[in-house]
Amino acid sequence: MSFDSLGLSAELLRAVREQGYTEPTPIQSKAIPVILQGLDIMAAAQTGTGKTAGFTLPLLQRLGARQAENGAQAADRPPRSIRALVLTPTRELAAQVADSIETYGRYLPFRSAVIFGGVKINPQIDKLRRGVDVLVATPGRLLDHHQQRTLDLSHVEIFVLDEADRML
Repeated sequence: MSFDSLGLSAELLRAVREQGYTEPTPIQSKAIPVILQGLDIMAAAQTGTGKTAGFTLPLLQRLGARQAENGAQAADRPPRSIRALVLTPTRELAAQVADSIETYGRYLPFRSAVIFGGVKINPQIDKLRRGVDVLVATPGRLLDHHQQRTLDLSHVEIFVLDEADRML
């Protein structure tokens, strides 16, 4: 099986090829088609098996497909509203996921941001105000922003709970 057979856009396939990947890992082969169908999934695999790309690629594909269906901007949501939320237990993992979204989404018109504690909140607020399509966050800092009303999650279409077992 190749990435070409998974139904990903030309832009995503280009980004995947630029990373040197030609064939999906087993977790990617199983997860990507299911997520592209819009179904919920719970998966477990060892570190280094490509789990992050396994949810990042279809997440970006689905956002792109929805945008194409609805036109450049859906009438029921403000521009650059948060459409996908990825919640991770640590800032290191949040940064890794954000890097993956930037890497695979480089040829797509989406803006992403990562928010986590231990750093100043004001630059994060500024980025959120400018508009974000995909937000990667840790629970504590997400709650901080929610309490300060600096983000709106009412337009989230896709929610990923990465490493849920660690957060529980």
